[in-house]
Amino acid sequence: MHDALATWHMGRVIYAYRTHPYHGNPLAQDTVARWLGLSQSQLSRLEVGIAPEQLSKLIHWAEALKIPGELLWFKLPPRNVDTLDEVNRHGFLRAAATVTLVPGTLLELISTLRSTPVPATVGQEEIEEIRTAAKQISSWDAADGRGLVREAVLAQLRYAVRLLDANATPRDKAELRSAVGFLSHTAGFMAFDRYDHEDARAMFELAQGCAEECGDWNLRAKVLSSLARQSIWTGDLKDGLKSAEEAFDRSDRLTATERAMLHTTKARALAKLGRVQAALTEIGQADEEFAHCRPEIDPAWMKYYDLAQHSGDTGHALFDLAIGGHFASEAQSRLTAAVNGHSDAYLRSRAISGIKLSSLVMAVGDPQEAASIATHALKDAKHLRSHRAADDLRDLHRLASQRIELPEVAQLTDRIKGLVAV
Repeated sequence: MHDALATWHMGRVIYAYRTHPYHGNPLAQDTVARWLGLSQSQLSRLEVGIAPEQLSKLIHWAEALKIPGELLWFKLPPRNVDTLDEVNRHGFLRAAATVTLVPGTLLELISTLRSTPVPATVGQEEIEEIRTAAKQISSWDAADGRGLVREAVLAQLRYAVRLLDANATPRDKAELRSAVGFLSHTAGFMAFDRYDHEDARAMFELAQGCAEECGDWNLRAKVLSSLARQSIWTGDLKDGLKSAEEAFDRSDRLTATERAMLHTTKARALAKLGRVQAALTEIGQADEEFAHCRPEIDPAWMKYYDLAQHSGDTGHALFDLAIGGHFASEAQSRLTAAVNGHSDAYLRSRAISGIKLSSLVMAVGDPQEAASIATHALKDAKHLRSHRAADDLRDLHRLASQRIELPEVAQLTDRIKGLVAV
């Protein structure tokens, strides 16, 4: 409950309440929906969609669940607790959220705090602070992706953008734009992972603008790759392919690792478009480039791209071909290497590759083996706040539901329903 309340997302709070072990068995969506004055489908969308912001609705739902005001991120109007049922629900939520969050009264107090003033002149110290913030926040996001991390990076980004108007030497001004672009890309990918697609695109475009203005071809390639991945994920395959191809401009200035990354991005788009041979060609070129990687010369934002990441990215591209009857064994081998190679520092990547591997085996292999693979992936996924991972879990649930006569698979579908609304 504390984790859910910390996201400032009422849908997640409701889901955490509804599925809390305190109740014994999860409360049905239609039951809780009636309490909130919603339909079951409306509650389902609320739990997995963008965080609602309309205060009147937030107050109504918080009052319906009897959430103590001191645990909320907004103020409730005064009310009395009357019935025994209300007392019990109120007591549960107070106990479940063992750490008290910032109450409305404290929000009023901190609203008077002044923003950090922007220095008249920016130099290497400020530039390094932005780079350090981007690296640290990126590592937090890769391992978890919680709402508070996103708020932290947005605050950092707002301040960093204000620094662009300060005085600096031409060299420092170029490095400052590159650092701000790095931070903006980090924020953009976090927004993409949470399906805040408009915010993600705006931040990617800011990052691209910074990269192009200071002539940072490496950063530009990374941003365009992420724009391509977002377009591919949302189904705009041609636009995704266009962004990936555009990223190859001045590829002679990119490292082998970056070129490998771009080839895998193109392969994903081509595989989803059903262009089998073209996708295989890109994967082959990605493998060739990766064989010549020199991590010591890669920019900071490419440090994540190791053998596990390369195996996962190419495995994801092959997944779409494997579902269509091509190269299932190779896709399984690469996704397995990704799962085994990712450390806890890249929990999200490991979970997503594990879910994809289970889905592949469920679709074209042994469903019982798929259920066993999923057991490990779900252990990772339960710690995430990734909407991409949640959608992959729904795909796995859909595939598993076709073999529900097997006890292991039936148990898997139940466990998935405990994590996401399906």
